[in-house]
Amino acid sequence: MSAFDLSELSEEEERRKKRAPWGVIALVLLTGLALIRNGSGEFDVGPPQPAQNAAADSPVPGTAATGAPEALPYSAAERVTIPAIRVDAPIVPVGLDTDGWVAAPPPEDPNLAGWYTGAVSPGEKGTSVVVGHVDNASGPAVFYGLGSLKKGNVVEVRRKDKKTAVFEIYGIEVFAKTNFPGDRVYGSKGTPELRVITCGGGFSKQNGYDGNVVVFARLVEVR
Repeated sequence: MSAFDLSELSEEEERRKKRAPWGVIALVLLTGLALIRNGSGEFDVGPPQPAQNAAADSPVPGTAATGAPEALPYSAAERVTIPAIRVDAPIVPVGLDTDGWVAAPPPEDPNLAGWYTGAVSPGEKGTSVVVGHVDNASGPAVFYGLGSLKKGNVVEVRRKDKKTAVFEIYGIEVFAKTNFPGDRVYGSKGTPELRVITCGGGFSKQNGYDGNVVVFARLVEVR
């Protein structure tokens, strides 16, 4: 008997056929993620914002440049864990809504993240994308603490194939929605990478959050 899950293989083949070029995806994601703004933003202390020295362009002390694990085959994402900020949340697949924007996870559940299925799965060669709300009408949500992460912290993504892809953070930045660098954030580096994204920056009742916090991470371990 074959060790492969043929149903999942078929799903992946079909998904690859439908996948748009990265330049197109970057533009679509820019539009969609900029509109994940269902958070209230009305708490005594707003969500933490990235430190100035946390930019992905800066040197990354201690990051393993060699000996990185090989890219994994396709497998859907099931759960994300970020120990440094006590995130442990299920992942639901998200695609594009009727307006062509990336759909956010349902805001009613504060402890829920979304994996954008139009990009690669976490651990595959390329850049995978996980999104989540910073808050909702009731209070902080799954990625409220994202901006407080530091280089060297890890993000763990458990996949359907029971493997866990461990990514080490090498940058955390906040970008204005009006000038979001889609190519830089979403473009493939030729190796397995991950972006974790939520709302951030300033907040107004009229426009919601004016930016997105983006975590840049690369695959360093498979368990």
